[in-house]
Amino acid sequence: MLKTVLMIILGIVSVILIVSVLAQSSNSDGLSGSIAGGAEQLFGKKKSQGYEVILRRISIVTSVIFVAASIIVVYLEAHSA
Repeated sequence: MLKTVLMIILGIVSVILIVSVLAQSSNSDGLSGSIAGGAEQLFGKKKSQGYEVILRRISIVTSVIFVAASIIVVYLEAHSA
């Protein structure tokens, strides 16, 4: 019973984690981004951080839940045999 509940939680958390990671914007834009990035930092061009912070926190929380649930499932599987 507990293993089934954890597997369902793993499935839901996996989908949320994938969506939150894919929704985040990338930090690098290739070679042109690295050249222009210095100028943006110099002149203080910043984009809104609210949405990015929320997505980053969702990613961190779901990844911690994913790892913890995975370890528990492996532990239960090892001790059930």
